This record gives sequence, C-alpha cells and structure tokens, in this order.
Amino acid sequence: MDDDAEDFVRAHTRLAPVPYVPEIRLRLITPGAAPSGAPGAGPAAGGDDHVYELWERAGRLPFWACPWAGGQALARHVLDHPEMVRGRTVLDLATGSGLVAVAAALAGAALVVANDVDPYALAAVGLNAGANGVVVRVAEGDLLDGTPSQQVVLAGDVYYEEPLARRVTPFLSRAGDVLIGVPDRACSYLPEGVFEQVGVHHVPAFLEDTPSKRTTIYRLSTRSVT
Repeated sequence: MDDDAEDFVRAHTRLAPVPYVPEIRLRLITPGAAPSGAPGAGPAAGGDDHVYELWERAGRLPFWACPWAGGQALARHVLDHPEMVRGRTVLDLATGSGLVAVAAALAGAALVVANDVDPYALAAVGLNAGANGVVVRVAEGDLLDGTPSQQVVLAGDVYYEEPLARRVTPFLSRAGDVLIGVPDRACSYLPEGVFEQVGVHHVPAFLEDTPSKRTTIYRLSTRSVT
C-alpha cells in the first residue's frame, strides 16, 4: 500500500473503539453530522468542518474514516454468529474502513479480502487490520461486473444510491452466501424479493439524520432469481 496514503489516513484519524462493536478499534473521525451527499443526509443535514476538510483533501467522501451504521450492524452480527464465516473465504465489498473485514477475520474466517475503489480506504484497511491483530488482503477496483470467488460476501451499506444498487444486486446474486447491512433510510434502494431478514440492530449513527439507526441484516434469499 502507498506510504503516502497510509500517512494521510494516520494524519486525519485516531484509533478509537467502534461504538456498536467496541472490541474492534479503527482509525476514525467523529463528525457531528453528515455532509450533503452522504448516505442518509437530507436537505437539513450539516457537516463537521473536519469532514468537509477531509472530503476536500481526499477528493471524495471519506467513507473509510466513519463507522457507518450498516457496517457496524453487520460487524456485530458476524462477531455474534461466527459460524457464518469461520473457516471460510470472505469478501467484504465496498469495505470503507475495513470494519466488517476485521470482524470476519476475528470470527475465524480462513481468508478475508477487503475491496474498495478508494486507495485511502485500502490504506485504512491495512492500518485497521494491524491495529486489531488480524490479516486482511486488499483488492482495489470495481468488481461488480465479475463473479466473486469467495464463499461469503459481506456488504455493510450498499443500497443508499440507485445506480450502485442496480449494479450490486446482480453481483451479489452471483455470489454464494451473502449478508448485507441496511439502515432504515428514505433513500434505500433495497430490491424486493431478493433478500431475507435475519436480524435487526439499533446502531449509534453519528453521520446520519438521527443519533441512531435501525439497521437490518439480510441474507440473499435462496428463492431469488438472478
């Protein structure tokens, strides 16, 4: 991983326990509200100066520096149900900070691959994996036109934007076992008839329009059609 990217992540974050998954520590910022364009951000949502500064410096919203509700709930679910990943290969899609990837590694996955299109995210994954004493491989780039080779695909929060939802659903439908975390939002684009609910969490959410978010864990339905 590029040393400059790692230095950038270190310079703008600090190690802190994840609110809903305190056994995991990540390099995080803790802004007060979401900037416009973030998942869950409505017209009245403001933003912390630190978030705006980091967004400007990084060139895109720093998903890798925030514990998003979907990822927190999914990481909690994986740690509470380690049999889902133990001894299996895992892909954490759109990993951001690597929270879900770290949780899968701690739960005993045989191999964890964390994917993102943002090089700063992959730098954060490496630092966060090291901080938690686990090994996570990184895979940069857009994987959505392919077929995942891992036995389990985890996706913390990928249904907040319609163009992404249209591409990610076919990708997940080509996977084996799939678990996703979906916060309750007016702008959710979760398709009907594709997933089955397996759990519900009420997650602290510092970058949403409310202090906490009801977040549902879904698995890919065996009845779904690609």
